[in-house]
Formats: sequence, structure tokens, C-alpha cells
Amino acid sequence: MKPTLRQAPLHPRTLGYLGRALSLELSAVQQYLTQGTLADAWGLTEAAARFRAETVEELRHAERIVQHMLSLGVAPNASALRPAAVARSLRDLLLQDARLESEIVGLYAQASDFCQRVGDQGSGALFESLLADEVHHAREIDDWLAELEGPRQPRWPAGEARAHF
Repeated sequence: MKPTLRQAPLHPRTLGYLGRALSLELSAVQQYLTQGTLADAWGLTEAAARFRAETVEELRHAERIVQHMLSLGVAPNASALRPAAVARSLRDLLLQDARLESEIVGLYAQASDFCQRVGDQGSGALFESLLADEVHHAREIDDWLAELEGPRQPRWPAGEARAHF
């Protein structure tokens, strides 16, 4: 059975959020895949495995965005794939990842709020779900950094679902 596409009114700004989200998720896929390969080259097999697992998670996020866009009758378009962030140490890779995840969290918080304001429940629910996943992932990166460099102030306090930028 072929998937059916429905033509629904879609706010242009929501479409912009979806396109930017797809670009950021695919950029994250590229980044984590590259970093997993670097970690392997450095002999950090556990870190390489963690980066590969993140690659799969981000790819699943991109797939959910593509599915949602298709269900809205919109052709997916990731227009701005970023270069992968590389560094000379695991700590520096993770700091780059923390910056990317912070940007993704900020985008999903904005997109979710906007969709709620315009009454787009379907897109809002997608962004809210992705936001929860990315906040969790940002906390994992912070925890990993803490393992490497000792305790520090968490960017994502427990129980806080949204970042304030």
C-alpha cells in the first residue's frame, strides 16, 4: 500500500522549522559518523561505539522529520548541511557536540512554541518529542564531559525540559 500524502495548510514558518531541523539532524549524523571514525583511529573503541550509536539516533530523528514532511505533502529539503566538527581530543569533540546539541534544542523549543501558537498540533508534537530526545542527549554529553574533566555546572538541570537562550 502506498503512503498517502495529504495537502494541509502549512504555515511557511513551520515549513522553515522543518527544513532547518532536517538540515541540523543530517549535520549531526555526519558529525557523529566522522567523530566515530576519528575515535576509532585514536584507539578509543568505547567512544567510537557511542558516537556510532548517536549517528543512528540522529538518523532516526531525520527519518521522523522526513516522514512528517511527506505526510504534509511537502518534499523534504535539507538545504544547509554543515561540515563535520573535528578536533584533536575527545574532550574537544564533545564540546563541539554540546554546541550543536544546544542549537538543536533551541530550534526545537522555538518550533514547538510556534506550532502551539498557530494550532499545528501535529508538527508541535513532533518538535516536542524531538526536543525531549535532544535535551536527554545534551545531558548525556555533559555527563560524558564530566567523566573526562570532573564535575561542572550542568547546562540541563534535572526536570527542566527547555533551555532558555
